[in-house]
Amino acid sequence: MLADVGFSAPLALAASYLLGSIPFGLVVVRLLKGIDLRTVGSGNIGATNAGRAAGRGAGLAVFALDCAKGGLAAGWLAPWCAALLGESARPQFLDPFALAAACGGAAVVGHCFPVYLGFQGGKGVATGCGALLALDARIFLIGGAVWLVSMVATRLVSLASILMGLAFPVAAWFLGGPARDAHLVGTVLLASLILVRHRSNIMRIAKGTEPKAFAKRARDGATPVGQAQPPLKEH
Repeated sequence: MLADVGFSAPLALAASYLLGSIPFGLVVVRLLKGIDLRTVGSGNIGATNAGRAAGRGAGLAVFALDCAKGGLAAGWLAPWCAALLGESARPQFLDPFALAAACGGAAVVGHCFPVYLGFQGGKGVATGCGALLALDARIFLIGGAVWLVSMVATRLVSLASILMGLAFPVAAWFLGGPARDAHLVGTVLLASLILVRHRSNIMRIAKGTEPKAFAKRARDGATPVGQAQPPLKEH
């Protein structure tokens, strides 16, 4: 059987990565506007840039779809794998909590480094949120509260996302429970990846040049929404 030879765990992780690699932002904006999202705004394939290119509704749809990738990986693929392995066949380090966190993490890695796009992807925030909703919704809610307060105070989506990411491991630590170790490791890795993927934003925040949400476009020299333009470099 598949469980006897231990193939189900690598299969679940690979499936989670491939699921996370689906570039919903690219697909949604292509369908709505007929343009390549990588050629407008920041060039990022995530919800924020999709919203700038195709409207708030498109941004929300992309966020929900990207969120679903993490939720399905942690909440469906991981339990499927655990059921296949069973208690006797599953290695001790692959307890259900660690397996769920690993599958959620694989989906986030897939979103950030998608095989379909030459490993040039998004920043992992929405997919990470989806994984946390499946792992422990309380961690997501605490991080979400930090994001909301940060957005109201600064109107900087990137800064709010960074602070939310940093709040996740703090929440995992204080919530405790039998899954604390797995959730703590997973959220620390997620926070680290969010920081790395936002390093160009951090530099612009330090310089005071990071664009704010809800800011009006300049009348002169502004590029119309949906018009192709050289993307900002997101290293």
